[in-house]
Amino acid sequence: MSRIGKAPVEVPDTVEIDVSGPEIRVRGPKGELLVPVGRGVEVKQEDGNIVVERASDAPEHRAMHGLTRSLVQNAVTGVTDGFTKTLVIQGVGYRGALQGADINLQVGYSHPVTINPREGIDFEMPNATTIVVRGIDKQRVGQVAAEIRKVRPPEPYKGKGIRYSDEQIRRKVGKAG
Repeated sequence: MSRIGKAPVEVPDTVEIDVSGPEIRVRGPKGELLVPVGRGVEVKQEDGNIVVERASDAPEHRAMHGLTRSLVQNAVTGVTDGFTKTLVIQGVGYRGALQGADINLQVGYSHPVTINPREGIDFEMPNATTIVVRGIDKQRVGQVAAEIRKVRPPEPYKGKGIRYSDEQIRRKVGKAG
């Protein structure tokens, strides 16, 4: 039995869950998400908790068991608290600015790079070198943060570029003098 899959998902009072058909609809104070249910997996609502059970011990059913439970847990967390990713811009003259809902990055190219938010994603910039990506869908928040980082990934010699706030850059020594 999967350790992740067998743990029930606690549902707060502020969250409504509709388990019907091939999708689970999760509604909360921050919004609404749809979670697909994997093949060979059954989702039940029991006294304020969501329980995920699998049909058999087949490898594909075992894989879907833990995955479906994690997706439901992330949806419940997303509609109650939301998810954030923080990026840091590092380098001389590298900065960003919020223009409406878009982010305008100046990171060493001859032109500024504009990034538009996807649906359900909000950007926040507490200062010129910090970007906060917020949203209720964990996958979408991570994907948008990865796309921002891809504009100018950190380089190993000086560490210049856009990195996650908790990311450690392995530095190289450079030329021997």
